[in-house]
Order: sequence, then C-alpha cells, then structure tokens
Amino acid sequence: MTEATLGELLPRLQAGETVPADEVPLLARDVFATGVVGLAWGTLALDRLTASLEVDERHHQPYGIVHGGVWCAVVESIASVGAALHAAARDEVAVGVSNTTDFLRAHRSGRVEIEGTPLHLSRAQQLWQVTVRRSEDGKDVARGQVRVQCVPADRLAGGR
Repeated sequence: MTEATLGELLPRLQAGETVPADEVPLLARDVFATGVVGLAWGTLALDRLTASLEVDERHHQPYGIVHGGVWCAVVESIASVGAALHAAARDEVAVGVSNTTDFLRAHRSGRVEIEGTPLHLSRAQQLWQVTVRRSEDGKDVARGQVRVQCVPADRLAGGR
C-alpha cells in the first residue's frame, strides 16, 4: 500500500478508520523505536495503536532479562505517536512531560504485543496508557502512562 501524507491520513482517522502502519509517514521518522529498539508498528487509530516487538539478547540487562529502559522506550514511542496524530489535527505537536512505566514481570525472549490508548485528551495535554503483553501467555510484562503537552508546531521550529 502507498504511504499517505499526514494531511490525507487525518480525515480517515477522524472518521474512525484504523490504518495500517505502513501508510503512516510519521512512523518513518521514528528511527529510534523501529531501528534501535526493533518496534514493529501494527495499526493506528485515534483511540488505539498497536505494535509488537521480538525480544532477544540485544534487549537484555546483565541478568538476562529485558532492560527496563526498553519498556520505557516502547511506552514512550507508542504514546508519542498517538498523541502526535491528535495534535496534528490542530497544527500542533505533542512533547512528552512525563513517562511512568511499571515493570510487572520479567521477560527474556519472544514476541510481545503492545497497545496504546488515550486516557485523557484535552486541548493542552494528553494522557496515554500503554500495555506490553507477552504473546505466548497473554500476561502483562509492563504498563506505562505518558503525559504530553500540546504546543503550536511553529514554536518548536526555533528549537525552544
């Protein structure tokens, strides 16, 4: 499928459509989550984002389990993209102000499914919840919340 511009994508999302990740230009710029961490985006809608991650040794801390920073990065990435889609409709960007991630179970390897949903959407701020769940048994391994501030896009253009 061809990639849609953000301007073409927003009306579809606002109409309630769920869009495959490969159609979303915003994700092409998420080099850290996709390239470094290995996040594989699934689908995007304004009320739910999905992704997955194949966990292996590159994600481990010295004790052989997933480093907590990996879960923080996954939570931040999912929430930030969801928030950015909402903010873009008002020519704004969403910048993170808080990331609280709880590590619920140790995980060593295998696929995890990630789901992000908005808890609160206001003009100035958004709060997103993200759950990381093991594919093999459906148990949650991490869960986090990210709060973002919505600011005019031109405010970030000068780097302030």
